[in-house]
Amino acid sequence: MFLDRITIYVRGGDGGNGCVAFRHEFKVARGGPWGGDGGDGGSVIVRAEENVDSLAALAGHKHWRAGSGRPGQGANWTGKGGDDVEILVPPGTIIRDADQGHVLKDLSHAGDKVVVAAGGRGGHGNTHFKTATNRTPRESEPGKPGEERNVTLELKVIAGVGLVGKPNAGKSTLLSRLSRAHPEIADYPFTTKYPNLGIVQVGFDHSFVVADIPGLIEGAHAGAGLGHEFLKHVERTKVLVHLVEPDPMDQSDPLSNYRQIREELRLYDPSLLERPEIVVVSKSELPGSAEFAESLRSELGRPVLCISAVTGKGLPELIGAVWRQLLILKGEIEE
Repeated sequence: MFLDRITIYVRGGDGGNGCVAFRHEFKVARGGPWGGDGGDGGSVIVRAEENVDSLAALAGHKHWRAGSGRPGQGANWTGKGGDDVEILVPPGTIIRDADQGHVLKDLSHAGDKVVVAAGGRGGHGNTHFKTATNRTPRESEPGKPGEERNVTLELKVIAGVGLVGKPNAGKSTLLSRLSRAHPEIADYPFTTKYPNLGIVQVGFDHSFVVADIPGLIEGAHAGAGLGHEFLKHVERTKVLVHLVEPDPMDQSDPLSNYRQIREELRLYDPSLLERPEIVVVSKSELPGSAEFAESLRSELGRPVLCISAVTGKGLPELIGAVWRQLLILKGEIEE
């Protein structure tokens, strides 16, 4: 199961109470206060982990609480601190305070972490309260309670390349041919219910990550067809590969479909139109695809690739074009 948004309750551990104790030892007159501090409570920490690809593991565990600190003891012994609790999430997860709405941390890289609920500080034992005029204090501090809050974890897929297009444009089939990913593929629209990721190898020592974004429809920017759930995953991609089906099953106009997707991207986030876009006519094994590709080149005034995920035609050229664009963005080659 893929899950890209969940709200959980987190609470840090309470601090341990300070101790009231006095030193009573043979040949130690007037030993004085000897009570140790309470241990600090553990914290709840969210950390991005490379090998985690969904928030699904959190679906059945929505309450997280760290361990509480132990109370202090005599002989100035500090109580044991509470154990931290670590929640593992995929890179690209945004952590928000569910009640206030502000972002606590954007865990964009593996290893990034944030304390979402700090543990309470342990209370002072009576040793801390001795003074020149109060040599036998009988007071101590209780431990502080740990922080608690509801946090929302929202995953936005991080990929170098995003495949966009209308439903059934061939994105999942293309991903399965370019990488070892195994997305669900069928002859009906909306087969893809969530983004699929695949790693495309370039030579022996280079690769890039491709995300198959679920098909977009008119009104996606306003939430139609779960549009917001799909479009948010486009935000982090660096290059868009726009697949255009030459002969759509619904008999719609392919050129209008291309323009519609571009408009949905603009309405959702105008900056998406500034991303490098590689236009690809998919299913080039179909009759008339070459003619449509030529008309699309004339309409857009820039190159349009023709591919067939079934026969493999044009796939090396597509990988080369994508890799070149990524190198341009890195500044390693000139455009």
